[in-house]
Amino acid sequence: MHKNQNFRTDLACEAIQRYQENICNTITEEITKDKLKITKTVVGLEDEELVGKKKGTYFAIDLSNTNFHDTKSCMEIEKALMDVLCEILKENNLINKKCLVIGLGNINVTPDSLGPYVLDNLVVTRHLFKMDTVNVGYSEVSGLTPGVMGATGIETFDIIQSVVNKIGVDYVIVVDALASASISRVNKTIQVTDTGISPGSGVGNKRKELSIETLGIPVIAVGVPTVVDAVTIVSDSMDYIVKYLNQKRMGTSSKANALTVKEVKIDYEEASCVPENFKEHLMGQIGMLEPHQVKALVEDVLSPNGYNMIVTPKEIDADVEDLAKILAMAINITLHESLRKSYLG
Repeated sequence: MHKNQNFRTDLACEAIQRYQENICNTITEEITKDKLKITKTVVGLEDEELVGKKKGTYFAIDLSNTNFHDTKSCMEIEKALMDVLCEILKENNLINKKCLVIGLGNINVTPDSLGPYVLDNLVVTRHLFKMDTVNVGYSEVSGLTPGVMGATGIETFDIIQSVVNKIGVDYVIVVDALASASISRVNKTIQVTDTGISPGSGVGNKRKELSIETLGIPVIAVGVPTVVDAVTIVSDSMDYIVKYLNQKRMGTSSKANALTVKEVKIDYEEASCVPENFKEHLMGQIGMLEPHQVKALVEDVLSPNGYNMIVTPKEIDADVEDLAKILAMAINITLHESLRKSYLG
């Protein structure tokens, strides 16, 4: 089975789920911390081409059951992300090494501004090390926001490579906005991986890869999906409609709804399987198609006319601002022992 070129996502967990029946050398482990579900996936060499993700370790922190605008929830997410980052640093022998944190993206485009906003809240210390005025318990950290090639005229990789070679860091943490293949994961998942990143790949605007193979030092990528394409919205909505009507048919939500002013929220990802004959009855021939076939059909309908737009939630301004603060705090307490001790009390 070959990778479907129409299936674009930056999230390894989505790619693994898409090709679950065909993978042969990939290990997945799920961990629950409070309301957070953390999925650790180790992609094997044999599955690289199939799933379209490099061999290595991927963590996905699911924020679906939390309100990341709430202070308590923010702290839970920050601690979980800190644990993930510490694990990756330890596995790669990078504890207390010199780090360059890079915020990819365009500060003038809100869904793409996550990286620059994280850099605004980063605790950088390299200049203090140069002046020999840094306190005990802090690591040498520098930051960079390279902008986008459309604004600078320079390939982002070339800027980063030049800085890495000039200042001599041991590893890089790259923060970027991602693309998802599911509307349920937009602004609801944090991915961390030790495989690096190909900026813009999820929206078909792939730039030169940032990884240990290209930069010569380890690259840890941290990202949140902030956009999804119209094909995904249409195909997911069709699937949710069928599941919703199936729930109504089985009477699993009618009693609860009768006691509430608003409709009860349905977890469509966990909803019971819909019988094939019911799907066919509702959707006709489309109901007989597999989910990836429905997406391919919708793309065939929308793309030729340029209707496959990239879409972001209306709350994106507040979401990006708060998510950036969470990511920045988690990175800060991971890299600086003094801050971590103070944060954890």
